[in-house]
Amino acid sequence: MSNGVAVTGMGVVSPVGIGVPAMWSGIVAGESGVTPVASIDVSDLPSRIAGQVLDFDGDAALGSRTTRRTDRYVQMALVAAREALADSGLAPDEALSPQIGCFMGSGIGGIATLSTQYDVLAERGPRRVSPFLVPMMIVNMAAGQVAIDLGLKGPNMAMVSACASGAHAIGEAAATIQRGDAVAMLAGGCEAPISRIGMTGFTQGRAMSTGFNDNPAAASRPFDASRDGFVIAEGAGVLVLEDEQHARERGAHIHALLLGYGASADAFHVTLPPDDGGGAAQAMGRALAKAELNGDGVDYINAHGTSTSSGDSAETIAIRSIFGDAAGGLAVSSSKSMLGHMIGAAGATEAIISIMAVAEDIAPPTINYEEPDPECDLDYVPNEARAMPIRAALSNSFGFGGQNASLIFGAA
Repeated sequence: MSNGVAVTGMGVVSPVGIGVPAMWSGIVAGESGVTPVASIDVSDLPSRIAGQVLDFDGDAALGSRTTRRTDRYVQMALVAAREALADSGLAPDEALSPQIGCFMGSGIGGIATLSTQYDVLAERGPRRVSPFLVPMMIVNMAAGQVAIDLGLKGPNMAMVSACASGAHAIGEAAATIQRGDAVAMLAGGCEAPISRIGMTGFTQGRAMSTGFNDNPAAASRPFDASRDGFVIAEGAGVLVLEDEQHARERGAHIHALLLGYGASADAFHVTLPPDDGGGAAQAMGRALAKAELNGDGVDYINAHGTSTSSGDSAETIAIRSIFGDAAGGLAVSSSKSMLGHMIGAAGATEAIISIMAVAEDIAPPTINYEEPDPECDLDYVPNEARAMPIRAALSNSFGFGGQNASLIFGAA
């Protein structure tokens, strides 16, 4: 990408750890964050497991006044954004604040708040519905609340493209910096979808795993022949993207450079990818072109890898179509095997994992990979992390509606 964009800050709230060091340690160790759901009654649901952030305490992190007026997805975004900004060393003072913006993605927004308040309306009447219902549930409120909390007066908006939301937010934030509309951007995604209505909707759509309720840690098994759907998860991931020259002039620590971003549409089906993975291939190809890399320049792919039958095979075909003979030499893994599927937060969280892979020269594993699927025939880094040189990492995110995004990160 012309006009370099640097990653100078990272923050995360995830099922395998809060904070980047904790999450990365868990990912490298192959730890699963998938557990039985206890926060809501799921006894009558086909899927009763999720990737939960069990030790997240919004009151302790943000104060009870904030948590009473925000949905859990926003609370997680605020915690991740604070970590990312502190990590970057940027100070949004009066002069710099108008030059720092925030793009946050979420696929669903405050679905738990909406569900709870609908029950209040039905059982107790309209006068008992919270006056904060609308600002708690709408999807743009994560970006809005982060800007209010941190004093960011630059460009601000929400990205809503299902499971590609976080990746789109990062890519479009980088483009905002490149065209000169901001010096720095906080960008990422957040989601808190663990609710009865959310889980029921996905299972009725035959997208979620239902066969591993008695063995939650084994449920998310991307590319494995026995996979039976994704595991829903919650969390948030936020990057600080910064004009590279600005970052270097102030002596910032640069975690990585964002080398390329590609986006596309399948224009095929609301939930299924085309068998040939054409849209995914187009997004990867555009990211490689922006990064001015050929198939030999990428060493690791953090796959979308949701653990769905059609999605995993289509992504494998797409990777082979773009990388050709080089595909067999790539390390390809899915962090969702450990995290579950964080929906709108997935792309940002997996971008952070990709950046750490480049920084540490470690390819994270795909856990629960036990039975190869003939239609998924790449090197999925089975079950154990691998130390290896990683010059650049590609991170894929594909959403319902056929919306695709690919990001490429390289060493600074």
